[in-house]
Amino acid sequence: MALATRLLSRSSRQLCASQVFLRPEHAVQVRSFAKEAAAPTSLKGDQVLKDIFYEVKNKLETAIGVLRKEKITIDPEDPAAVSEYAKVMKSVRQKANLLSESEIIKFNIEVETHEIPDARSYLLKLKEMRVKRGLLDAQGIEDMQMAALDKVEKEIKKPLMRNDKKGIALLTAEFDKINQKLGIRKEDLPKYEEKLELKIAKAQLEELKKDALEAMETQKKREEFKDEEMPSVKSLDIRNFI
Repeated sequence: MALATRLLSRSSRQLCASQVFLRPEHAVQVRSFAKEAAAPTSLKGDQVLKDIFYEVKNKLETAIGVLRKEKITIDPEDPAAVSEYAKVMKSVRQKANLLSESEIIKFNIEVETHEIPDARSYLLKLKEMRVKRGLLDAQGIEDMQMAALDKVEKEIKKPLMRNDKKGIALLTAEFDKINQKLGIRKEDLPKYEEKLELKIAKAQLEELKKDALEAMETQKKREEFKDEEMPSVKSLDIRNFI
């Protein structure tokens, strides 16, 4: 049971529970609830929490239903296993109506930056969010973007505001030059997203492997299992633990 709980938490429980709070409708309602906290006669806040609970429950049940049918091989070093795991989790997201990693990033950017008025603070906030998520800027894109912003602000002779359509158009043109220089094309974005999903799948399989090994080591210390040989992690079938 301990192993089942740990494996399931990695593969579906966190995936479902956390994303409900990312939905725009809940973001608005929770803020409204906070503002209306002084009105004791209103049950709106209780209803929001109740709706969230049932949504989490339904999404979790849907995710578990998918995982009961799909074979997952816990082998992060096997590209085929990583690819198959990514497909399974994509199926979970689609059937449970969950956000992809790129959609989560986009949503978080919108939430974190919607009140930022100027372009420089906006770019700095994006850098801060990247660092917090542990993402690397291996190509130095942020420095290039800041240099482009410096060029535009020098040209317009004032700080660039996000509602300055002409100024933003100039900055967008500079960003297009950066993308062209780096070989980044809009039509290739689905490929970049697929690569990101594979990286995430590999990292999640590594966590699953780590948890499985720790659980088996804990079980092996128990008297009744000390003489038993533990199976290899990649031979485990998660469906047997759900």
